[in-house]
Amino acid sequence: MTRNRLEAFSDGVIAIIITIMVLELRVPIGASFSALRPVGPVFLSYVLSFVFLGIYWSNHHHLLQVVEHVDGRVLWANLHLLFWLSLTPFVTAWMGENHFARLPVALYGIVLLMAAIAYFILTRALLSIHARDSVLAIALGADFKGKISMVIYMVAIPLAFMRSWAACALYVLVAVMWLVPDPRIEKTIVK
Repeated sequence: MTRNRLEAFSDGVIAIIITIMVLELRVPIGASFSALRPVGPVFLSYVLSFVFLGIYWSNHHHLLQVVEHVDGRVLWANLHLLFWLSLTPFVTAWMGENHFARLPVALYGIVLLMAAIAYFILTRALLSIHARDSVLAIALGADFKGKISMVIYMVAIPLAFMRSWAACALYVLVAVMWLVPDPRIEKTIVK
């Protein structure tokens, strides 16, 4: 399989995940601003998950731009990532419908953590089939943001059982951290 097919398949799966999430949004009853209040938590959880999926889609796209070839390990690592991302609509809806209750917030964090671990595994599978001085290896570097994100999730998950709002704030922190453009791969491609 070529990297282009892998990228196209992954793009399609992520598009379906986003579609499922938006279909979970229910139209409020009533035509006033006060009718929007009950769906506020659902909408906020949707926005956060949409941002996370956008970050994964963007980073996955950039990652595959510097990949020369893929093998079976990479295919399975990619499916592993897509599995965890596919759980996003479920945990997003559960968290929003329950107004950011402790257990749904913790489970949301577990899915975020597992997706981050899966992405890390994917990068390691790709690095294992590329030279140490490849564009991919140079572009990925030490992956500080990826590692610190996992640490933040590991702190946020147990925190969700004490202060769910604080755990959500940590999830937002990770999203903001990744929204700041990561020029590693783009800089490497330009060289």
